[in-house]
Amino acid sequence: MQQDVRTGQYGIVRPRRSSGGEFRQGGVDGGGPVRAGRSTRQQPVWERTRHMATTPRFMHTTALAFGIAGALAFAGQAHAAGFQLKENSVKSMGSAFAGTAAKTGDSSVVTNNPAVMTQFAGTTVQADLTVIDLNYEFQGSGRDALGRPLTGSNGGNAGDVTPVPALSVVHKLDNGVALGAMISAPFGLKTEYDADWVGRYAAQTSDVKVIDLTLSGAIDLSDRFSVGLGVIASRADVTLSRAVDFGALLAQARVPGFLPQSADGLAEIQGKDNGFGWIVGAHFRPTDTVSVGVSYRSEIDYELHGTADWTVPGNVAAVLGQAQPGLFLDGPGGADLTTPSILNVGATWQVNDALMLSATYAQTGWESLREVRIEFDNPDADSVEPFEWRDTYFAALGAEYKLNESWKLRGGVAYDETPTNLEHRTPRLPDANRIFYSLGATWTMNDAFDVNFGYTRIEPRDPKIDTTSGGSRVTGGYDGNANLFGVSAQYRF
Repeated sequence: MQQDVRTGQYGIVRPRRSSGGEFRQGGVDGGGPVRAGRSTRQQPVWERTRHMATTPRFMHTTALAFGIAGALAFAGQAHAAGFQLKENSVKSMGSAFAGTAAKTGDSSVVTNNPAVMTQFAGTTVQADLTVIDLNYEFQGSGRDALGRPLTGSNGGNAGDVTPVPALSVVHKLDNGVALGAMISAPFGLKTEYDADWVGRYAAQTSDVKVIDLTLSGAIDLSDRFSVGLGVIASRADVTLSRAVDFGALLAQARVPGFLPQSADGLAEIQGKDNGFGWIVGAHFRPTDTVSVGVSYRSEIDYELHGTADWTVPGNVAAVLGQAQPGLFLDGPGGADLTTPSILNVGATWQVNDALMLSATYAQTGWESLREVRIEFDNPDADSVEPFEWRDTYFAALGAEYKLNESWKLRGGVAYDETPTNLEHRTPRLPDANRIFYSLGATWTMNDAFDVNFGYTRIEPRDPKIDTTSGGSRVTGGYDGNANLFGVSAQYRF
């Protein structure tokens, strides 16, 4: 059916081709939600006419895009700029990650700067666990496509409590060569809002995990200079969801009986892939008390492949099923993702037998994330979400004091710049510039065994959002913070 301009009758434009798929329409009379059927056939495109808007096709091709793209605009939890995670060493966390590219005695250098591994003796095994307590509470409002207030709550606490483990081992050979391996999580995201919150059309659940296995080697080129190289095998796993305003979709198509917010559904996407990268580093010890380190981690490319799952209200399924049974069927899709390069420069100064100072300057190449392009295994056109992120810097200062033969105390402060701005910030991670305040301690039980403790408080600087999704606009601010609690053990033999 098409709209008859003379009589004002409405209908659905016939598709160019039929997929043969069907909606299971149980509960149609009551308008309750039903899951869309699964189809592996090609899905048709909603045609554009002068009298019929193209919102259904738009929603089909961009719900996944908004999901992945929104998640990347954010982390387990994200606690460095963007969705980067620094929590691979509790010992380093105690001094706000100052000097990570130069410090000896911490086997996380396998992935922070492999050149430092030559400063170890024998074999060192280290296990780290950081528990991240993220708190993000939204205060704001929204308007739907007709300018009416969006219903729903402020979403509750979008954060969660998430453990981030790491495991590393370093073995020093007798010829100035050292080898190491480490499992860590360099990037991630986890936020979840109440199902009925005011920004449900922009974000519901975001769960992104990136796990690395790093294998590194290092060699002394002189008594004071060493270099290192590592290869990285990485796994990315993404699960994201958001509400879909089918009421707005059909209201824009001028289907009687539908208004924005009158028929909510759900879109959930999943995707995963493996990627490979590398890290290179150098460590220079100009004096017996000063050391300088630099490392560079490469970008890693992923081709995410997975599925888009749709929950469609029964009354919407009835309308769409009469004219276009191929719309909003579960099916495959994919997207390209690139995690950024990281340049890390660190230095330490052993002032005296008791006091050591450390510093870090790091730059993350977020400009590599210019856009996210979603490709579907059907005739739908690619969907592109622009990001326009910028490179960021991280700066930290730390101090460590040897209290006695059994205890060392440390502390630090850091500033972490966000890659995004108000124009591109989303509720998946309301990222903002942030300050780290850290404390830590090492308990040396004997010559072979240490236990490290760390605490960090992260304070973002008044994150705000102004985002539009599916015709609705949400504006407001966040009261957010994160508390990081860590413990690690190191055994040497």
